[in-house]
Formats: sequence, structure tokens, C-alpha cells
Amino acid sequence: MIEFHLDVRSGVSPYLQVVQQVRQALRLGLLREGDQLPTVKDVVARLAINPNTVLKAYRELEHDGLVAARPGVGTFVTRTLADASLAAHGPLRQDLRRWLAKARLAGLDDESIEALFMTTFRTAAQENIA
Repeated sequence: MIEFHLDVRSGVSPYLQVVQQVRQALRLGLLREGDQLPTVKDVVARLAINPNTVLKAYRELEHDGLVAARPGVGTFVTRTLADASLAAHGPLRQDLRRWLAKARLAGLDDESIEALFMTTFRTAAQENIA
């Protein structure tokens, strides 16, 4: 089962962080069809957020056809976002871990690593578009 976390420094609303985390888990194959999401009560207790925030996130996921609520039972995954590229994730994850280790050896902290990655990612994406 997925465990949500919030990054208060991200500037992203809590409900959207929950939505993004479910989408990422679906894309990475960490959540599969039939899996149950944590109950609203459990998410509220773990993250100390308003129940309406969790309900809003779950409703958006339901609207997108990714989950379905079963009254009195819970919310369940109805569709995955994983594709054929999932098999490539393992080797890529290992490469990324090695890169992270090099970045840490170079003295970069978490924020610097994230900034470097995101800047490089965006630049590469723009170069591919042009």
C-alpha cells in the first residue's frame, strides 16, 4: 500500500501532492489494478490534513478513471499507468543511484541535486522540442 508524504516547501497544494504520488506509483508499477488506497481516515491521521483535501484528491483520481470508491469498503485502483517501458526502470534506477552517489561525493545537498536535475531535465526537454 502507498504511504503518502507532503513536502511543505514544494509550493504544491497537499491535494495535488496526493494525486501526483498516486499517479507516480501507477506509472512505476507500485500500485496495480485492484490495490486499495489508504482510507481517508488513515491519510488524515498520517499527514495531519483536512479530510476534504484527501477526498478532493481521491475524487480527481476517480474522475480520471484511475480509482473507484466502493462505499463502506474503500477506494481501489481501476487502471494503471505503467507501460512497456517499466522493464527499463530497474537499470535506469541503478544508473540514477550511481549518479546521486557522485553528486553527494561532490558535496551537493538535496536541494542542489534537485535543482541540477530539474534544470537539466527542462533544458533537455526544450532541446528535443526545437
